[in-house]
Amino acid sequence: MSVMGILEIIIPSAILSATPLILTALGGVLSERSGVVNIGLEGLMIIGGFIGAVFTIWFEHLGLGAASPWLSLLVAVVAGAAFSLLHGLASITFRADQVVSGVAINFLALGLTVFLVKKLYQGSGQTPYIDYRIDKTNVPILHDIPIIGPLFFSHITYTSYLAVILAVVVWYVIYKTPFGLRLRSVGEHPLAADTLGINVIRMRYIAVALSGAFGGLGGAVYVVTIATNFGPMTISGQGFLALAAMIFGKWNPLGALGAALFFGFAQSLSITGESIPFLKDIPNVFLLIAPYVLTILALAGFVGRAEPPKADGVPYIKGRR
Repeated sequence: MSVMGILEIIIPSAILSATPLILTALGGVLSERSGVVNIGLEGLMIIGGFIGAVFTIWFEHLGLGAASPWLSLLVAVVAGAAFSLLHGLASITFRADQVVSGVAINFLALGLTVFLVKKLYQGSGQTPYIDYRIDKTNVPILHDIPIIGPLFFSHITYTSYLAVILAVVVWYVIYKTPFGLRLRSVGEHPLAADTLGINVIRMRYIAVALSGAFGGLGGAVYVVTIATNFGPMTISGQGFLALAAMIFGKWNPLGALGAALFFGFAQSLSITGESIPFLKDIPNVFLLIAPYVLTILALAGFVGRAEPPKADGVPYIKGRR
């Protein structure tokens, strides 16, 4: 097999695997840029995955066909934003430990969705498989471009392009707009921001809600493009990989995009390994653990040089330094 043939297998698979991580990591960036640590990204993805599966099935029964998964993504965005407000309430209003609150969100999401799946589907441990998924496609005209076309515009889902576009949009909003300046100010020095008339509490709630929207979207995208159903092990560690991508990307949307693509590449090795000559003889277990080993190595090598926002994880009390 030629090098080009190997790349045509690995790169589209890596982009597909990275898409949910990109979306969820963007939510983490928005939350932590405002000063709220969000360990609950896994839980937000779980809620999004559950909503994505259940509402896709429901919309299919209503006869909406191929539009079903796209509509379920919109519902997952709303559900994720609403669920994340529990974290906002605990960590912003009641000033609870933000790490503990995030861990509680993860447990609550998993327990709640498992309970609801059993209630909705007659005691089954997972939802039925969806009939309409968001499939890989070739982008007209662009996929015919030599070299680039087969790598980046063939066998790719449109949600992957959406994730990349949103990463650029979030970067622009954070660094080039007044809203982004206010968001960063409440994460770096909330007292100074408050003195200038910025409502710190409101900005943090908005950021947490946005993180929930992106996390819910990431979970739903995972279900409607990769898993095609939802069970207790569907979102297994994806939220933590997204959290690692956010840290590895130094709390920058474009950095998180690059880190998520790196982790997506690591995940794709376990999927495509049997099709690649020099990987097919490696025991499958090593390919399965590769994403997590590479995550540890990446964070061990780079996280020490990455500094989070100065007020990240610090509850704001009005008038107190």
